Amino acid sequence: MTPDLLARSLQEFLAESRRGDVIEESQIIFDLESARYSISAERGKCLLHIWSEQRNIVREVVDAEQKNGNLRLSVCKFAQSRPHMLQICRDRDQRTAVARKTARSLYAQTLQRMLEHEFPDWTVSRLAVSMNLERSFSPVYARGLLRKGRSSLAVLGVNHEETQAAVDAALTFGLLWLEDCRQREAGRSAVEGLRLYVPPDRSATLQLRLAHLNHSMAKFELLEFDEAELAVCARDIFGMAQFESRLLRCPNSQLYEQFAGSIAKVRAIVPEVQVSTVSPMEIVFRLHGLEFARARIAAQPASFHTGQEIVFGVSGFEDTLTPENETSFLQFVRGIAESRTPAGDKRHLFWRRYPERWLESLITSQVAALDTRLGTSHVYSQVPAFTISDRSLIDVLTCTHDGRLAVLELKADEDIHLPLQGLDYWARVKWHQERGDFQKNGYFQGVQLAAQPPLLFLIAPALRIHPAIETLLRYFSPDIQWTLACLDERWRDGIRVIFRKASAKAASA
Repeated sequence: MTPDLLARSLQEFLAESRRGDVIEESQIIFDLESARYSISAERGKCLLHIWSEQRNIVREVVDAEQKNGNLRLSVCKFAQSRPHMLQICRDRDQRTAVARKTARSLYAQTLQRMLEHEFPDWTVSRLAVSMNLERSFSPVYARGLLRKGRSSLAVLGVNHEETQAAVDAALTFGLLWLEDCRQREAGRSAVEGLRLYVPPDRSATLQLRLAHLNHSMAKFELLEFDEAELAVCARDIFGMAQFESRLLRCPNSQLYEQFAGSIAKVRAIVPEVQVSTVSPMEIVFRLHGLEFARARIAAQPASFHTGQEIVFGVSGFEDTLTPENETSFLQFVRGIAESRTPAGDKRHLFWRRYPERWLESLITSQVAALDTRLGTSHVYSQVPAFTISDRSLIDVLTCTHDGRLAVLELKADEDIHLPLQGLDYWARVKWHQERGDFQKNGYFQGVQLAAQPPLLFLIAPALRIHPAIETLLRYFSPDIQWTLACLDERWRDGIRVIFRKASAKAASA
């Protein structure tokens, strides 16, 4: 394949693989949801450049083959002539549908045998792994019931071959299964609680979420199940003290002065552009949440000096602005500006792409429309926080006029995980708040933050509220003041809340 053909194949495949992974030497080195890339075909070589906050690689691509939904690249590292394999996976779960179904059925049988051995005096119902759309049950999870006399326990487990996202989501489906068991067992037995079985060393997020449920409503137990050894280990569910978390420092606003020339250049084309800082060396340009360009400090070609450069593109693909492609840059940005408006063509790719980010951009600029208590002077979006096990981005973080923190979790489309994801971010913010981390890292300068726990706002268009959300919210700790804000479906024209539901504590406040 010629370098031009390789570059075209790479660009087309990567544009459709934003939820995939990049694997090199048997290790996942990039998550394409957060990584960025550029492709060039110059001087007889196809070069693939991929980078994220954790690493940065450049590989010469010498051949490509598409197989089973993956792109296998023969690549060379810098100054090396021997090629090796780099694989780009479109889907993180590489198993076939038959393999997934078989693994889940075998896991259900293994879990059932373990339960029968661990609870010899209890009756163990046959564990199900079938899908039930009406009740929002997923085939990913094995579910059953332990019964002894008039007492019973709901059981839900997930096997070690599932993704980490599936493990983290187990609590959502566990709570729905618990509620379903209670309704079906009414009059026959009291379903006292839920036992969650997850793979070893993958329960950190669940421990954090379980700590903030209402433990007077049910007994919650989290257990790590080693399928090979049939060994079970109970995990603590009362906080995240053992999981050190790190909050990234708030980017310095002085960067705007440093990049004044680049900002003026882009604003001359799109006056309403939103400019954000993402690192001490880089700013991004967005229009209604769609990122279309970046300005950064980079090494100059054939020199030891650094300078500013603008890169532009969408879907992770980027090209560096040069005098030769400035006309293409102007056409590209004007196309964004014409399409990314409420009145734009709804069939256009730029209009349809990233609706959640569009909604987020409106929320950050119109946050008081959600609740008049929320201030507009300190609003942060995509706040990064790290734990040992993962990296999280809090959608929107702000505070009330009297300094009380507020966490805003939002979805543009129907998502059953909205409550538990919001709870996860709320718990992380509370943990950092108790340690004074926000102001130490440059957030909320000049504000005396209140000692009260954060408020939690869950936001979605009214017709995109999943019917199971109210069930999940009932199991939240009564100490959490949450508000479910349902928006007008025409939210692109402006944020209008048409219905609110709040926890008892929030309503009384």
